[in-house]
Amino acid sequence: MFLDPVLPTDPVIIGRVTSVHGIKGWVKIHSYTEEPKKIFDYEPWWINAREGWKLVKVNKYKVASQNLIAHINNFDDRDVSRKELCQRNIAIDRSKLPKLNTNEYYWYQLKGLRVITITGKVDLGVVVGLLETGANEVLEIQGDRSSLDLRQRLVPCIKQVVLSVNLESNIIQVDWDPEF
Repeated sequence: MFLDPVLPTDPVIIGRVTSVHGIKGWVKIHSYTEEPKKIFDYEPWWINAREGWKLVKVNKYKVASQNLIAHINNFDDRDVSRKELCQRNIAIDRSKLPKLNTNEYYWYQLKGLRVITITGKVDLGVVVGLLETGANEVLEIQGDRSSLDLRQRLVPCIKQVVLSVNLESNIIQVDWDPEF
C-alpha cells in the first residue's frame, strides 16, 4: 500500500484527507493551499499514518461536486482507504514550497510568533492560528502569562495593521488597540 519508508526531512502540512468517495478507494481532499487545486502540483505527498509519515503517490485527481478527490496508488478499496487515509494530514517537504517575495509569509511561519503593539509595546499574546475570511486573513492571537491578559483576539492581517514580522526574533508588531 504505502511506498518505500522514506521520511520527509522537514514536513509541512498542506492538506488533509477527509473521507472516502465512492467504492474504488478514492478520497476527498481538503487543501490548505491558496488555490485548492494547487495541492496536486506538489510531490511527493506524505500521509501521517498511525506508524508515522508514509509516502504515497497520487494516481489521479479531479473535482467532483465542488470537492477535490484523489486516487492514491495501491488504495483500491473503500474500507482500506477509510481506515488508512481518512482524517489524516497530507504533508510535503518544506523545500518544495515556492520562494516568497519580501514581506510574504506562509501561515506556518506566523504560528507561534508573539504579537506586540507598536504604541506602548503591549504584548497581546501568541499567534495560534489564522482564519481566511474572504476579504483578508485574520490572526488568531491567544493571550498567555507573558501578555497583557488571557483574552483571545482576532486581528486583521493587513498592511495597515501588521506593521512588521520578524521571524528571527519571533515578533509581529501591530498597530492595534489592546482594548479592542
